[in-house]
Amino acid sequence: MELLPTIWFIAIAVLWTGYLFLEGFDLGVGMLMKLFARDNTERRVLLNTVGPVWDGNEVWLLTAAGATFAAFPLWYASLFSALYLPLLVVLVALIFRAVAFEYRGKVDTEQWRTRWDWAIALGSFFAAFGVGAALALTTTGLPLNANGDREGGPFAWFSGYAVLGGLAVVGFSLVHALAFLALKTDGDVRHRARKWFVRLLPVLLLPLAVWALGIQFLEGKPWTWALVLLAVAAAAGAWVLARKGAEGRAFIALGAFLALGSASIFAAVFPVVLPSTLNEAFDLTITNASSSDYTLGLMSIVAAFGLPLVIAYQAWTYWVFRRRVSAAHIPEAHSFLPAIAARAFTTKG
Repeated sequence: MELLPTIWFIAIAVLWTGYLFLEGFDLGVGMLMKLFARDNTERRVLLNTVGPVWDGNEVWLLTAAGATFAAFPLWYASLFSALYLPLLVVLVALIFRAVAFEYRGKVDTEQWRTRWDWAIALGSFFAAFGVGAALALTTTGLPLNANGDREGGPFAWFSGYAVLGGLAVVGFSLVHALAFLALKTDGDVRHRARKWFVRLLPVLLLPLAVWALGIQFLEGKPWTWALVLLAVAAAAGAWVLARKGAEGRAFIALGAFLALGSASIFAAVFPVVLPSTLNEAFDLTITNASSSDYTLGLMSIVAAFGLPLVIAYQAWTYWVFRRRVSAAHIPEAHSFLPAIAARAFTTKG
C-alpha cells in the first residue's frame, strides 16, 4: 500500500471528523433556535455561544473539500459531480445561515427576527442533512461507471443510505449542541440543555450507530469492530457524566464517540474512497484516485506547517471566549437599520 495516499486518506478522515465535531454543535444550536429556545432572550443566548466561533468552524469544511480535491482529484470529481444537487442545497443553506447570523439583530421587530430565526434553523438542518448524506454515500457507494461518472438521472444518488447519513449528522448535531449549551451557558438554559441531553442522547445517536454498524457488517474487520464497541462505551460515558452534572467531561466523551465511530467507518472501507454500486471493479481507491507522489509530498510539507497554526489559532479563540453565557449578559435589543428601511423589510406583501 502506498504511504502518501494512505497518509492523506487518514488526514481527510480527520478533517471531516474535525468538521463534524466543531461545526456539529453550532449547526445543532442553529436548529435549536426553533426547537429549544423559548423566547428572544434565550435565542440570543444561543447565538452568543457560537457567535465567536461558527465562521471559523466552517473553515474545516473548506479544508476537507480542498484536501480531497488536491490529494484525490478523481474522488472529488466523482463525488461532487454525482452529488451536485444536494451539495448545492448545502451551499445555499450555509449562505442563508451566515446571512441570518449577521442580519437577525439589525431590526428590533418580532417579524424580522422570526424570519431570520427560520433561516438559521432551516439552513442548519439542510446543511447538516446534506453533509451527512454525502459522507454516507462516500462510504456506501454511488452508481459510478468505469470512468467514475454517475449513471442515471440527477436523483440517482438518493437512497436509504443517503437518508440515514443525513439523519445521523442531524441527530448528532442536535445532541452535540445540547452538550455544548450545557457546558457554555448558565441558568435555565444550562439546566434544560443537560436534561434534554440525557433524555435524547440514545435516540439522536441511533442513526449514526446504525450507519457505523451497517458499514461493519458490510466491510468490517475485527479491529474496526473494537472501535465501534469503544464508541458505544464513550456514548454511555457521556450519558452517565451528564447525569452527574459533569458537563465538560460529557462533552469530551461525546467527542470521543464521534472520533471512534468515524474512525471505524473510514477504516472499514479503506482502501476504497468511493465504492461503485454497479461493479466493484469501478471502485475508486487510494491508488487509482490519488494525485502524484510529488503533489502529495508538497501538500504534506505545507500541511505540516499550516495545520498546527490553524489549530493553535482556533484553540486560542475558544480559550478567549471560554466563559459561560447567560440571559443576564444579554443587553437590550435595538435596531441598526433606519426606521424607513425597517418598515420596508417588515411590511407584509
